Order: sequence, then C-alpha cells, then structure tokens
Amino acid sequence: MQPTDAELLAYLDEALDPPAMAAIEQHLRASPELRERTAQLVRRRDQGEHSVGEVWRRGRLSCPNRRQLGSYLLGTLDPELSGYVDFHLQVVGCRYCDANLQDLRQTQDAPQQTEQRRRKFFESSAGRMRQFRDS
Repeated sequence: MQPTDAELLAYLDEALDPPAMAAIEQHLRASPELRERTAQLVRRRDQGEHSVGEVWRRGRLSCPNRRQLGSYLLGTLDPELSGYVDFHLQVVGCRYCDANLQDLRQTQDAPQQTEQRRRKFFESSAGRMRQFRDS
C-alpha cells in the first residue's frame, strides 16, 4: 500500500514512529514514482502552498512548551493541562515532546549524578591523604 501525501510529509518531518518511518523508507527506495511524488510535495511545501493543518503541524502549535513539560515532570502542572500533556504524549505520540521530556528527565537526574561523583572523588582523595599523613 502506497503512503498518503500526509504520511510522506510526516516522514519528511520525522514525525512518524520508527516502524512507519522504516516502511516508508523501504517504499521510497523501491519506487522511483514515489520518490518523484515526494519531491513534488517538498517543492510545493517549499513554495509556500500551505494548508492551515500543515502550518499547525510544522509549527508544532499543539505541543506544550518546555516549561509546561518541566512542570508536568515535577507534577505541578494544572490537572487539566496535565491531562492534555498525557494525551499528547501517550495517544498522539508526539516524538518531539517525548524527546524534550526525556531531555528534561536527564537534566533532572544530572545533579544527583554530579553529587555522587563528587562524593566518590572526595572519599578517594581523603583516603590518599590519610595514607600520605600516616607514612
């Protein structure tokens, strides 16, 4: 089954899940006609022929901002907006927001990891100082 124009545009924007991306890539490799159709879509999009839906998707107007995702992660987001973020991440499956949330999680964990490294460094240094002092 050939991908739709919407699927091809989502592929170009890397907005599909990995299995769908792989399937479209296989179609593109096997079909010169599909590659030409995709090239036409790119030209049309780049020439300014935009629908409201395309502008909405490309601008990610339905995506929560980073501050909202951070509040969601901390559990301090307004319950109604938190429900929307849940829907956006779990049902819509927005890869951009999921990646942003993963980045925020790593940033949140970084201070704990830094403190652990500092403690290990201090403990190893203190042990070396005792050896030096005792000799």
